[in-house]
Amino acid sequence: MVKQFSMELAGRTLTVEIGRVAAQANGAAFMHYGDTVVLSTATASEKPRDGIDFFPLSVDFEEKMYSVGKIPGGFNKREGKPSEHAVLTSRVIDRPMRPLFPKDYRNDVALNNLVMSVDPDCNPEVVAMLGASIATSISDIPFDGPIAATQMGLVDGELVVNPTEAQRLSSDLALTVASTAEKVIMIEAGANEVPEDQMLEAIFKAHEVNTQIIEFIQKIVDECGKEKHDYEHIDTPEELWEDMVNFITPEGMEKAVFTDVKSARDENIRQIKDKLAERYQEDHEDWLPLIDDAVYKFEKKAVRKMILKDHKRPDGRGIDEIRPLSAEIDVIPRVHGSGMFKRGQTQILTITTLGSLSEAQRIDGIDVNVTSKRYMHHYNFPSYSVGETKPNRGPGRREIGHGALAEKALVPVLPSEDDFPYAIRTVSETLESNGSTSQASICASTLSLMAAGVPISKPVAGISTGLVTGDSDDDYIVLTDIQGLEDFFGDMDFKVAGTHDGITAIQMDIKIHGLTPAIIREAIAKTKIAREHILTNVMEPVIAVPRDHVGEYAPKISQTFVDPEKISEIIGKQGKTINSIIDQTGVKIDITDEGRVDILGVDQEMIDKALEIIKLIVEPAEPGKIYEGEVVRLMNFGAFVQIAPNKDGLVHISKLAKERVAKVEDVVNIGDKVRVKVLEIDKMGRINLALKEKIED
Repeated sequence: MVKQFSMELAGRTLTVEIGRVAAQANGAAFMHYGDTVVLSTATASEKPRDGIDFFPLSVDFEEKMYSVGKIPGGFNKREGKPSEHAVLTSRVIDRPMRPLFPKDYRNDVALNNLVMSVDPDCNPEVVAMLGASIATSISDIPFDGPIAATQMGLVDGELVVNPTEAQRLSSDLALTVASTAEKVIMIEAGANEVPEDQMLEAIFKAHEVNTQIIEFIQKIVDECGKEKHDYEHIDTPEELWEDMVNFITPEGMEKAVFTDVKSARDENIRQIKDKLAERYQEDHEDWLPLIDDAVYKFEKKAVRKMILKDHKRPDGRGIDEIRPLSAEIDVIPRVHGSGMFKRGQTQILTITTLGSLSEAQRIDGIDVNVTSKRYMHHYNFPSYSVGETKPNRGPGRREIGHGALAEKALVPVLPSEDDFPYAIRTVSETLESNGSTSQASICASTLSLMAAGVPISKPVAGISTGLVTGDSDDDYIVLTDIQGLEDFFGDMDFKVAGTHDGITAIQMDIKIHGLTPAIIREAIAKTKIAREHILTNVMEPVIAVPRDHVGEYAPKISQTFVDPEKISEIIGKQGKTINSIIDQTGVKIDITDEGRVDILGVDQEMIDKALEIIKLIVEPAEPGKIYEGEVVRLMNFGAFVQIAPNKDGLVHISKLAKERVAKVEDVVNIGDKVRVKVLEIDKMGRINLALKEKIED
């Protein structure tokens, strides 16, 4: 039986249909918001997956090109692997959903969101987030939801709920907030240096809207929800736990983890596991496969107790203390720019490469307003950065997400195309990792961009705070600059990037059921203090402002604008003219349909030469002006001289010399370089010239 539910959301109607489609999924919601349509489904395997110690959740956001009336490009004319936008949206859906599944649930769960129609005023990302929540909540899959999600914009200083297409294009804020009925559970933001107070106001306003949506979703669950199925619980046997704690002792575990060297801590934990394996080898062989999980829980309990009760961090730092910091530029020769940033045992090297605007990334997706990307930030996380051996299979979802976060943080300070007509690529190589590499990549990228001569308006830095909570909402501690262990065993990773003047990006992930307003305020306040310290005391002493020129090996660009009707003259028949200019000068020439001409090369003299040739082509010959040209044809009555590609003029035999000339060949021959003066352009557009001098080789 089909049931339909509707509510008004930000001036548009949100409609949910249950039971109309996808009946064999554990849960399905057919979502309509304006004309945007998304089918969200939740399915789970009947049995848990063997041999794993994690929850196998997969989330997909499927962009179908028919949703925007387009046929996919390429030879196959069908959708291929997920786009970067689809991967990022899948991550945004995953992050608030994952903490609400049981921690010991091992059944495979798939949340699929199929975008079937896109109304530009109703963003399909937020529809998919709501759909995934509804589909899971009404299913029989164990889930402590529902959640709701709202997007916020900032247009002309006013906060806007679920902004329309026009509002998004002019907004200074792109904020997504997910909430449970009581608390905020996920934050994702990109912003044009929005002040902390205004960001907090936007977050809390989004949470208010979310609570209204959850009331709506709860009605659907009450009417259509299935009873949650039971599952195989996984827990450490009580006898094993007691024996392990008595044998290792809490003091022994604290001693093992209390070090600022990650490799030493890993070795200490490995030795504990070896001791337990030796202890249980004969009498409790059935406990051997459970040792890893038991030690993990013991280590987690020890770390959390140290931080929350003793206010002692594993590496000995104070609660608000940042690890040792360093910054460098010009680390790698011959590249266009490089910067390295190190925080404790986290080290990132970022390389900047400049290219022509034609090298910008082309995007063929479901957002018709996004067709290219001029700034590209790529993040790499090789296994050696954490002392492991794994083959490189290309970037995964995590790498794509970290690169996009750094990109989002830096876009607000980049120069416009008119001020800096380059495509820009930064690549962050993770050389060593022990927590918050994404924020270190923002710092390293800022250094690299400024060293490359990219005139960013302000430097950007990023930092992360963590959280350990107790038994009540008031029992918690917020940590500045979390390392890997604190992220692993803690409850939150709250990343904030920005300038001295405001926030440019936020990404908040948690493992608990939400954050109180007090925690959010404290986390944002602490990141501001830390960000100011990094900018003022670490990065700016190395390079305070961008260099006023690009590097020696970076391409130089000269730009001019021509009448679009003249473009064909620059290109020439079958590209002959433009290829001739390129052959003569060794430059690269890009021309847009609007008439913008970018000339790119390493040698400024050759760039200037190419620019002069183009100007000669598009500008009419000027009477009285002297040009250099080449004799291209001889006639009895004179010589034709090419003063620009496809632009010839006649030097009459009487204008070859002051004295009488019997034969044209007595003065010039084909191929001679000459200087000529334009005498006139007649009514038929013919150029009449006079020879000023012959240019000798």
